[in-house]
Amino acid sequence: MTTVESSALTSETARSFAPPGSGATFLEVADLEVHLPTGPRREIRAVQSVSLRVRRGERVGIVGESGSGKSVTGRAIAGLLPTNPRVRVSGSITFDGREMVGAPARAWDEIRSRSVGMIFQDPLTFLNPVMKVGAQVREAVAPGRRSGSDTAADPEAIRFLTLAGLADADDLARRFPHELSGGQRQRVLIAIAIAKQPDLILADEPTTALDATVQRRVLNTLDETVATLGTSLILISHDLAVVASMTDTIYVMYAGRVVESGPTRQVLLSPQHPYTQALLRSVRSLTEAGMDLWSIPPELRREIDALVAKGADS
Repeated sequence: MTTVESSALTSETARSFAPPGSGATFLEVADLEVHLPTGPRREIRAVQSVSLRVRRGERVGIVGESGSGKSVTGRAIAGLLPTNPRVRVSGSITFDGREMVGAPARAWDEIRSRSVGMIFQDPLTFLNPVMKVGAQVREAVAPGRRSGSDTAADPEAIRFLTLAGLADADDLARRFPHELSGGQRQRVLIAIAIAKQPDLILADEPTTALDATVQRRVLNTLDETVATLGTSLILISHDLAVVASMTDTIYVMYAGRVVESGPTRQVLLSPQHPYTQALLRSVRSLTEAGMDLWSIPPELRREIDALVAKGADS
């Protein structure tokens, strides 16, 4: 099988990095399993034996098709799975050696407020419609750094809105979310995520709802902001070209499992697992005029299922 079919994933596009991981490990996930209810007496194992780690300053990508378990993995890492007795999480999630599986809600609140900033794909779902955006950014700023009597015009909030790539941040800070464009709202989420100056930013499909031009601008903003702060990043995406350009390390997920991982450049330019190869073959560049779209055929999916099952049993 051809390993790389799209010019969007050539060595010129893949991000050039020094070998990742000179920093200490900040986040470590080991043998993570997540069971979710699907009915009164039924459940699925959405995540199975997932292990990964993130070093300080490292950028990690998690990729896979819809239903592969990548977003559930991200929400488990952030402690954002539904509070339902039938939602079961096992294995280990440690932040700086602090075990979080089974930790009380207060401990998770502390981790999210201090160490983890989150960016999701639908800003209108996560922004308060009756609060001005400046006030929402201000809430994420540490109390000791807040200033100004007008919460929407707090200088620290405006500083982070500016850092997130918003021109006229002083004016935009006084507006409500519905008064902003989709790209501006996504940048507000970036500003909120970085305002706490976290150790890790977790971005789950942060530009899915945006058009291609705005998407690139927002991703450039995220890229530059992470570089400026020196923070770690987990980027969850189905877009291999985005992950290729922004991450050091990649984890490829299929059917709730990690089927291949390693340095991003190495994995995408020389994939070893049939599923990674199939994902790459499914990518088409805009320059490939007249090319038929390719999807993973049933016979190959059966082969991949058999390989994954064999790996689970070994």
